[in-house]
Amino acid sequence: MRGVGVMSSTSLELLQAMPIFGAISDDTLAFLLERANDVNVTKDDFFFRENDQGASMFVLEEGRVAVLKSWVGQSKNLAYLNKGDCFGEMALIEMGARSASIQATEDCTAIELSIDNLHELYQHDLEQFTVIQMNMSREVCRRPRLPARRLRWYLRFLRFCRGDLRS
Repeated sequence: MRGVGVMSSTSLELLQAMPIFGAISDDTLAFLLERANDVNVTKDDFFFRENDQGASMFVLEEGRVAVLKSWVGQSKNLAYLNKGDCFGEMALIEMGARSASIQATEDCTAIELSIDNLHELYQHDLEQFTVIQMNMSREVCRRPRLPARRLRWYLRFLRFCRGDLRS
């Protein structure tokens, strides 16, 4: 854990700029950061793998990661995420397994916010907790659009390669 007083102004500014933490007070962000864990993942290691049980989300402070999805026995890159991006929040909403793998493409540092951290916020400030939940849901709903388009294009390309020109 970061502990009281260990929160950096850079971490606070990072969260303030994120849509998930839009309309969240500085005091609430400080409350979360004081309880959060710092996570370091080296290049080519995984934050988590698809189908792992999820109980936290991550905010990338440094580095770059690939979002990987298993499909037809192969790992497909859906996207890259950079400093200031977050991942893993779907597991906090669904309370289920991870829907994709996250692999560091370079050394990474991230803030890990767990379901327990959010539960503490729920007990501390229900209104701010509710805003974060609404923001997370909104962001999760926006994300599938681009990867879904890429996947449809890839499927059309595969059909084209096989000689099946139907859409």
